[in-house]
Amino acid sequence: MSDANARRRVLGPADAPDQARSPWQTQRPVDPQDSLEDELYGASLRPKSFDEYVGQQRVVENLRISIDAAKRRAEPLEHVLFYGPPGLGKTTLAGLIARELGANFRPTSGPTLEKPKDLVGILTALDDGDVFFVDEVHRLGRVVEEFLYPAMEEFQIDFVVDRGAYAKTLKLPLRRFTLVGATTRAGMLSAPLRERFGIVQHLDYYPPEDLERIVRRSAGVLAVPIDADAAETIARRSRGTPRIANRLLRRVRDYAEVRSDGRITAAVADEALEREGVDELGLDRLDRAFLRTIVEQYRGGPVGIAAIAATLTEDAETLEDVVEPFLLKEGFVTRTASGRRATAQAYRHLGVATTHAQQERLL
Repeated sequence: MSDANARRRVLGPADAPDQARSPWQTQRPVDPQDSLEDELYGASLRPKSFDEYVGQQRVVENLRISIDAAKRRAEPLEHVLFYGPPGLGKTTLAGLIARELGANFRPTSGPTLEKPKDLVGILTALDDGDVFFVDEVHRLGRVVEEFLYPAMEEFQIDFVVDRGAYAKTLKLPLRRFTLVGATTRAGMLSAPLRERFGIVQHLDYYPPEDLERIVRRSAGVLAVPIDADAAETIARRSRGTPRIANRLLRRVRDYAEVRSDGRITAAVADEALEREGVDELGLDRLDRAFLRTIVEQYRGGPVGIAAIAATLTEDAETLEDVVEPFLLKEGFVTRTASGRRATAQAYRHLGVATTHAQQERLL
């Protein structure tokens, strides 16, 4: 196995880092060095078995049962679909499935599979039992997706040779493999593709206590002394997301080394996260800008996501995938048929007074 594949197989509670795509995103708690740090520390920070994996207990238990059953029958595991917000460990779990099965982990992403030949090259190279991981599976092109159907269902590829009356279909057999798909937008999957996944699991945001365990474990691996209340502070501001928890831990570690004695205390964590623009509820500058746009420029809403994205000069898909889910979960915004609305909680958090008419509308 290549070094690159080895790094991809040892995964943990953080998927690949976000890519900054706008001036607003560069103000999030994302550093240009994050991708390099993830490479350097990923193998040591990430769990090497389900026993080390923190959180998502229901998902992990269901996977263990399915994997044990597949092993007993000496069959490949059924195809698996993970869906949920980014950063919750979908790629991590895919890698752990391969490790638990003792199989090779073959990762790719939907956008890179532009033509059927891109897919054929990968499928024909798979060995028996390999785990073929497709991140952002909802972004597969329709032609590529239809080419994948017989591969998932019958473990073969259908080639159409010639045209018209002389057309005939050739079937190329494949070795039996397990496809693991990951998506942040399950609603964009076509019904035929979704129905071909035998195991479908939803990953939800992590509770603070699980994130605190992740922070303390990561700090131990990085040999960074950290107080219990400091770990709780970082966990509470991590938006329920392990990727963000580890990212904030690295930023706080840097601050502690430069501005303190290297030990992460609650005071040091508060100071470092304030400099990063992360408030006590985990909202960062982009989150607050999103709320202020609705509250101040659109009088609390309703307003469409395209209008918010244009105002922030941000990509609408980024707002829907990265920003909105947490704000919706925490009750800062609501979705209506006519657009997004800010809630009374959003006004209070921003410290913005409401008019009598707005109060009536928010009740």
